[in-house]
Amino acid sequence: MASFWFYFKEGLFHVLDWNAYDHLLFLVVLTIPYTFSNWKRLLTLITIFTIGHTLSLSLSAYGVVKINTSLIEFLIPITIVITALYNIFRAGKKGKKEKAGIYVVTALFFGLIHGFGFSTYFKMMTASAESKLLPLIEYTLGIEVAQLIIVFVVLIISFLGQFVFRFSVRDWVMIVSAIVIGVTIPILRASFVALNI
Repeated sequence: MASFWFYFKEGLFHVLDWNAYDHLLFLVVLTIPYTFSNWKRLLTLITIFTIGHTLSLSLSAYGVVKINTSLIEFLIPITIVITALYNIFRAGKKGKKEKAGIYVVTALFFGLIHGFGFSTYFKMMTASAESKLLPLIEYTLGIEVAQLIIVFVVLIISFLGQFVFRFSVRDWVMIVSAIVIGVTIPILRASFVALNI
């Protein structure tokens, strides 16, 4: 049981760590177009995102795939900017089902990218472990719970923004997405420089 709580807490606080706010920014732009009334669709997207990064995390942990860390650090902010831009261009438009379908595909694909971002830390943690499967499940559960906490907080803030301060859904989505892009651009620039292309 001690092992479970160790890996669970590592996953939980790895996402909730302010120093790793790129993952948090992605969750914000993934969540912002939704309200509490869309919680089932949003929960599906978050779970698909988790499945994506669990898959890449396991591929990396077992040495099946080796990815350049600098490339992943560059791709993560790109996923944030793409999702935020999509929000801006789709804000206030109809066609929620089409939007959900695109989000499912991107959540899975972007989950794969983000999972490789977790992989270096996870491999260091489990370097001496006989089996990586149980720690992987426990770590992933921690990540999923952290993501659900972030989503819940974003939904509350969105509720306050839209229903207390009277922002329209369209304006709220555009403003928050634009702010996230502004915060992400310096990360993208720094990660591009680190690529040494």
